[in-house]
Amino acid sequence: MTIQWFPGHMAKARREVTEKLKLVDIIFELVDARIPDSSSNPMLKEIIQQKPRLILLNKADMADQKLTNKWIDYYSNQGHTALSINSQAGTGIKEIVKASEKILQEKIERQRAKGLKPRAIRAMIIGIPNVGKSTLINRLAKRNIAKTGNTPGITRAQQWIKVGKELELLDTPGILWPKFEDPETGYKLALTGAIKDTLLNMQDIAVFGLKFLQDYYPERLLERYQLTEIPEEISVLFDRIGQFRGSLTSGGKVDYDKTAEIVIRDLRMQKFGNLTFDLPEIKPE
Repeated sequence: MTIQWFPGHMAKARREVTEKLKLVDIIFELVDARIPDSSSNPMLKEIIQQKPRLILLNKADMADQKLTNKWIDYYSNQGHTALSINSQAGTGIKEIVKASEKILQEKIERQRAKGLKPRAIRAMIIGIPNVGKSTLINRLAKRNIAKTGNTPGITRAQQWIKVGKELELLDTPGILWPKFEDPETGYKLALTGAIKDTLLNMQDIAVFGLKFLQDYYPERLLERYQLTEIPEEISVLFDRIGQFRGSLTSGGKVDYDKTAEIVIRDLRMQKFGNLTFDLPEIKPE
């Protein structure tokens, strides 16, 4: 299955982001800590050009902490600063301004050398749909100023938001890219809720999730569905899960659609614990 999603408002947003770059000092790239690579827009380098960038690994409370730390080390080796945050709870939020000032230290010192009083840092927040941009803005602003929701595509317009005297944010709509070069990227985005479920084949997404668990977190899969072993055939695994969860048709057969929904819901609601689907050790330098 090929997963693509590039609504018209996203193409417009890309043009608007490009136009507003000259107004900002730094880019805040918000990614999902569960899929740091898959949730990073590959068009970003082309769009932001040479602007300084701070990478924010959001929803870190849902990710495997050991792998999040490895991702932060990976970005550091690439010359980028990355922070682990949870915009919902506010964890790590206070570090954002400090990290921004450090990244922009040379620019700030040049302004002071010219006798200029440094103004508030102007930052543009970029991220794919449903990665938590609006929640982060509300947390930084300490008020509900941006619309939030679990449905991708909530934010449609750009807006400037003041955060105290230190920071001014330019919010942008979530932007996906026209084509996923790696099919797995589409599956990971779908599994974590970045793409509308109505556009997906839920059984395919559930199969991908189960195979991932089988390869990397098999003990959690066994425990969740009280399995003594993981069947080699995915259809047999579906049968076992469906029977265990009582996901049956009126004729007593396993309802695969309902079973797929159960698996995806369990993955999204952390019923398997904290998971990271992108592995930094296999990401090429």
